[in-house]
Amino acid sequence: MAAVALLSGGLDSITAALLATGGGEVVHALALDYGQRHRVELERAATLSAHFGFIYHLARVSLSDWGGSALTDPGVAVPTGGLSEGIPPTYVPGRNTVFIALALSLAEAVGADQIVLGINSVDYSGYPDCRPEYLEAYSRLADLATRAGLEGRGPRLIAPLQRMHKVEIVQAALELGVPIELTWSCYLGGAEPCGRCDSCRIRDAALAEAGRIDLMTAVGQAALQAGG
Repeated sequence: MAAVALLSGGLDSITAALLATGGGEVVHALALDYGQRHRVELERAATLSAHFGFIYHLARVSLSDWGGSALTDPGVAVPTGGLSEGIPPTYVPGRNTVFIALALSLAEAVGADQIVLGINSVDYSGYPDCRPEYLEAYSRLADLATRAGLEGRGPRLIAPLQRMHKVEIVQAALELGVPIELTWSCYLGGAEPCGRCDSCRIRDAALAEAGRIDLMTAVGQAALQAGG
């Protein structure tokens, strides 16, 4: 038994990988270098993969060649003034569709029976490719598009965090022994997480609710102490 886990280096993807596999399968971790500004997440993905004994794969696809997102286009700023409404500029056009296609290719090549995704439709930033209906549609496409699917052995697309609140994800990560301090969720690529982007704000709020203020960003801790 084997699984392919899309591993971003963030809290959600590693937690999803561990929840879905439970330590009983060979895990192929697939990290994607798509020209993102927060490239530190690739280093964290490799570190987490080694920590848990995953087989690490790094694929490159330059979504930054045409931009269209604050994560891939230096001319588009990452919002840091508060949680965004609607679909924010950090949405990367077609990212999950491309990523899952690559994971599907790897899964067929290594004979994996599941593909694990860290997507979430509760505490997320409004991305259209994180919704349950998107995953359901892609699952049907995956069976139609692959030899394994036509032979009735196509890998299942698993999203164990799909309907979990962020604080529940934090609690699951703690129970699973995830070294949260090694994960990276910030949309900016600085030496330390900014504490101001949507991803940092959502993560900090969940860590505070879970009683792990020590794992929050410095900005988040300061805001909490100031009552903000």
